[in-house]
Amino acid sequence: MSRLQVVSGKGGTGKTTVAAALALALATEGKRTLLVEVEGRQGIAQLFETEALPYEERKIAVAPGGGEVFALAIDPELALLDYLQMFYKLGGAGRALKKLGAIDFATTIAPGLRDVLLTGKACEAVRRKDKTGRFVYDYVIMDAPPTGRITRFLNVNDEVAGLAKMGPIHNQAQAVMRVLKSRETAVHLVALLEEMPVQETVDGISELRAAKLPVGRIIVNMVRPTILDEADLELTREAPRAAIAKSLSAAGLGGARRGGVAERLVEPLLTQADEYAERYALEREQRAALQELGLPLHELPLLAEGLDLAGLYELATELRRQGIS
Repeated sequence: MSRLQVVSGKGGTGKTTVAAALALALATEGKRTLLVEVEGRQGIAQLFETEALPYEERKIAVAPGGGEVFALAIDPELALLDYLQMFYKLGGAGRALKKLGAIDFATTIAPGLRDVLLTGKACEAVRRKDKTGRFVYDYVIMDAPPTGRITRFLNVNDEVAGLAKMGPIHNQAQAVMRVLKSRETAVHLVALLEEMPVQETVDGISELRAAKLPVGRIIVNMVRPTILDEADLELTREAPRAAIAKSLSAAGLGGARRGGVAERLVEPLLTQADEYAERYALEREQRAALQELGLPLHELPLLAEGLDLAGLYELATELRRQGIS
């Protein structure tokens, strides 16, 4: 597995949930992962049922086998202050610039700079080593922007080309791109088995490949259980209504008399079967479209009881069962 795992997806597909489950899955058996948030939504804190994350790395969970999950919510203004201190040793002057609003002004008028700061912080965590020379984190997982702007967000070198032809900003962008376009990085896309999320995934992968950014896996989220297979659906289409009513009666659902409860249940049940068949066909079609992309495909179930911390661990276990470790 690549050490930097970037997770994107259309809004509403649950990309933050998948990123969190991936961090837990990769932290199993003593590994350390850093889960990075770049959109300022505090989605990670909500998932792990903890207080809002500050601009510092904080342990938020322990995975099976003693692994640890740390989290970081990157603030672009504070990241710029770090950057100014690192390259220009501004110290108190940097804090004064923040009070004057110069930091916010800089990151607003130059969105490319903002992305350099966000991706740069994550890449720094990937490269960071301790005093013994070992990497501080085995994996860094980034909860990235949605599919519609993921390529532009990651392709920061092009974004800063008009800002800086040389100097520290240019060098920083180059260093970031060396990580993002290397085998150290994999960009995963989260989808649902619905037409729009699948099409956005297809388009997103095409854009990533065109930009020579490393595409990793497709993770289909919130997959509903299969209740009836193709053979069952064919049976519902062919079975005589009288036979269905008789079977319902035999199962104790109303008497066998004409016009009874069992007979009245037939049409509503067949209507539900038709609706299920339509969804089943749509999902099969969308799954086939994703399989044609030639990438590893994983599926996570829809949690009937809703998503809580226990459910998050359940999804992490499912990812491990499917070979993500």
